[in-house]
Amino acid sequence: MEYRKKYEQWLNSPIIDHKTKEELKLIADDEKEIEDRFYKDLEFGTGGLRGVIGAGSNRMNIYTVGKATQGLANYIKKHGKEAMDRGVVIAYDSRRMSSEFAERVALILNGNGIKAFLYSELQPVAVLSFTVRELGAIAGVVITASHNPPQYNGYKVYWEDGAQIGLERANEIITEINAIKDFGEIKDMPRKQALEKGLLNIIGEEVLAKYVARVVGLSLNPELVKDMGNRVNIIYTPLHGSGNKLVRRVLDKVGFKNVKVVPEQELPDPDFSTVEYPNPEERAVFELAIEMARKEGNNTDIILGTDPDCDRVGVVVKNAEGEYVVLTGNQVGALLTDYVLGTLKKKNGLPEDGVVIKTIVTSKMGEKIAKSYGVDVMDTLTGFKFIGEKMGEFEKTKSNTYLFGYEESYGYLAGDFVRDKDGVSSSMLICEMAAYYKSKDMSLYEGLQELWEKYGYFHEELKSVEAEGKEGMEQIAQLMEGLRQTPPKELAGVKVVVIEDYKESKSYNLMDNSISPIELPVSDVLRYTLEDESWFAIRPSGTEPKVKLYFSVIGQSVEDAKNKMEKLIKAVEQRIQS
Repeated sequence: MEYRKKYEQWLNSPIIDHKTKEELKLIADDEKEIEDRFYKDLEFGTGGLRGVIGAGSNRMNIYTVGKATQGLANYIKKHGKEAMDRGVVIAYDSRRMSSEFAERVALILNGNGIKAFLYSELQPVAVLSFTVRELGAIAGVVITASHNPPQYNGYKVYWEDGAQIGLERANEIITEINAIKDFGEIKDMPRKQALEKGLLNIIGEEVLAKYVARVVGLSLNPELVKDMGNRVNIIYTPLHGSGNKLVRRVLDKVGFKNVKVVPEQELPDPDFSTVEYPNPEERAVFELAIEMARKEGNNTDIILGTDPDCDRVGVVVKNAEGEYVVLTGNQVGALLTDYVLGTLKKKNGLPEDGVVIKTIVTSKMGEKIAKSYGVDVMDTLTGFKFIGEKMGEFEKTKSNTYLFGYEESYGYLAGDFVRDKDGVSSSMLICEMAAYYKSKDMSLYEGLQELWEKYGYFHEELKSVEAEGKEGMEQIAQLMEGLRQTPPKELAGVKVVVIEDYKESKSYNLMDNSISPIELPVSDVLRYTLEDESWFAIRPSGTEPKVKLYFSVIGQSVEDAKNKMEKLIKAVEQRIQS
């Protein structure tokens, strides 16, 4: 058994520290646990590492982080001394071991003669992206597992453009990592020595101030905010993460003076003790904020929540019945698309070559809105790095002007000085949008209703099927293969008219039996469009042991859309369980 052999190697290695070995000895009689920790190496995927913290080759620890960093260092060294001197920016969030992993990354880079620029306290992902560009660094690393449960941590790599590494570069770095056969190949340097040599550099306030200034500069209606800033009541929760200081700083700077923070969730907490897991897509994480709003007399206009690395934003508003509802990422994205494009149009600032970018599993409502303003919409694969890649293309070719980008999983980005979803600037624009609607005596929810009436009652849902461990991954592979072998011809009594297979890069039109190419990178995704414009997509998660199911329908009313959705979900679940 290969996993047993690796387990023994770790126990007997002179490189592995005593504490790690003691943890491994505790599972000596648990064969399943040993298998799960050692049946594979924690995979460095297209964006980096993500996994449960612990001892073992399939876990996040100083050795797996070290191996990934040594591989990255070897890759950078192949780009020459200039790249090594430009250095790597490193940031981290509030998770367990985040600061330790961040320093480990820095000192391994230093041990390889590569400069490192390290933040001394937790920072949002967008700050990392901005700093890479601002300092002219060759790369960036952020230690985070986004909104995963507390036992997880991760490691994401960015390149000189400030975007997450693309598929080709990721594969080149993976080759370097896989070439490392022994932890003894990992070079590092003592912190004191790294500081003395000028290889380890601590980033100060100067860079943060520049980021804040650029974010404030994204305000589309600064005069409106100055006028309405004292009238908009905001509750914010950073969910124990990295958004607390900067979100509040930016909101204050643009003029929002009635911002209250949920005290129980304000400070960093690696256990995320007030929530099951810190995902602003879930209503449960907002219970304390909603309770606070009720105690405040229900005069709160908007509740915001950012996840631990502050790249996603959840929004809670009151509906017509006075109930607090969590808007979906698709709904917020559609509202922001309309607000950004509508405001630019009013100010004659809508460029002819402007583009909105979304992902293939994001609602088409935003697309409909953009097209009503004469603005093109581009689709990318799931993952904001593909939106970042498109922004990079525009920068090089001058072919288009980036206006706004978003994905259904609560990530949004205006401006081009950051190349990943940005919870700080998005929080500011969402609050500004709430101020705009309040100036018209409307709530944000009423603004959404107005869009539904104009463009159709779009309704989307996401379902996940968990699949833990080796067996789970095999089940997911079998499910995807089964759908490819025998695709559904109809769902909920509605004909399937188009099947898009992003793994085969082909789109099959079942009405005229034509086949057309999909001009996107290969990805294990299937999407089925129905005769009534509803659609459903399925893809294995790239970061978690689960398969994700995306559903979208368009109804004649909220109730009609809900009924359609129930039927579609039921039909799909019956199909994948059969």
